[in-house]
Amino acid sequence: MMYTIRQAEASFAKLVDKAIRGEEIIIIRGGKPIAKLEGVSPQKARRVPGRWKGKISYAPDAFDPMSKEELADWGIE
Repeated sequence: MMYTIRQAEASFAKLVDKAIRGEEIIIIRGGKPIAKLEGVSPQKARRVPGRWKGKISYAPDAFDPMSKEELADWGIE
């Protein structure tokens, strides 16, 4: 569908909704096309199993119980 710049300004939100639904929106000036509005589908990041293998480490005592002093530092009695 073609719209003049004034028409596009007046109903921009509606045109964006139409573009998201896949409708082609052409903006014209002086009867000539000058811009095209199209929706962008959200892209999900592809997960790659094992991507961080060997890149993350932790101290050997990381999962040991906390001492009374450490618990007190965290406000836990």
